[in-house]
Amino acid sequence: MSFDAIQGQTAAIGTLTRILRRGQVHHALRFEGPDGVGKEMAAFALARALVCTAGDPLGCGQCSACQRASSLCESPPVPMHPDVVLIERGLYPPELLGRRSPELQDISVDQVRKLVLERTPYPPHEGRARVFIVRRADELSISAANSLLKTLEEPGHDTYFVLLTSRPARLIDTVRSRSFRIRFAPLPDAVLLGILERHGIPQPQAQEAVALASGSASLALSIVDADSAKRRQAFVDAALRAIGAPDMVAALDVADAKSSDKRVLRENLEALAARLARAARADALHDGPRAGPMAMRYQIVLQAMRELERNASTSLLVENMMLRLRAVAG
Repeated sequence: MSFDAIQGQTAAIGTLTRILRRGQVHHALRFEGPDGVGKEMAAFALARALVCTAGDPLGCGQCSACQRASSLCESPPVPMHPDVVLIERGLYPPELLGRRSPELQDISVDQVRKLVLERTPYPPHEGRARVFIVRRADELSISAANSLLKTLEEPGHDTYFVLLTSRPARLIDTVRSRSFRIRFAPLPDAVLLGILERHGIPQPQAQEAVALASGSASLALSIVDADSAKRRQAFVDAALRAIGAPDMVAALDVADAKSSDKRVLRENLEALAARLARAARADALHDGPRAGPMAMRYQIVLQAMRELERNASTSLLVENMMLRLRAVAG
């Protein structure tokens, strides 16, 4: 993955290429911005540049180091280059980390100890540099984040960290203070339309996806994916039926059937919010009586999405949301 392939992030990529050419890369970078806007692509492009053995400050893309830095193994899907290390919740089997159970809620201190702290006292395997890429760094547990602090502050020669996050406020203050922020913006509509066009998505469907994607390429692609769309539609239909049902049984069924994956649940809630918003607008255009209740329900779903960001229990969150939606008259 080269920097040239990253679209819509002129400022962020300009900063990265400038510091690489000057040889002034900060040892701990924090890429902030929505999901699906190029943060991870930029992190791998940076890693490739740092381990490149051909002398190109931006990575030649041809040497063995460049190619292995941006190629993934099959299982787990981690970089083939031994000095490019991927950190992510649930990426590694628990036995590899010395755990009895998978990482369901956060990036555990066990992963940080095994993959970071055991490596940093030693030089990189191939001598050029070592790069740790932390996906969704805001999912670091408190103990994991605290265990990283000294390493983030004094990582050792030729060791770099790239923290990726769409929720920087959830990082502890000391981690933020020890890392240099590079901001990634939502992608322009034209960029998203171009991406969807290259995936063969018809124009009307692409435009609808872009309108709902909030500048995220991954969300836009998820919206047009048939299986994902079917799953979201099933959730929305079930929630709307439960709102109008005579008792709470259907609402509780929605709570029981929700996904335990918070990213999937967020997509489902976004789809429900979009449906309610469209219904409110359509009714308001005709001075209908349901615009107010629909708008209130839309705000209830937005509140549930905010609670999800704060690590609320998914089962309780959906159950409480359904109770509040049903309590709105009309």
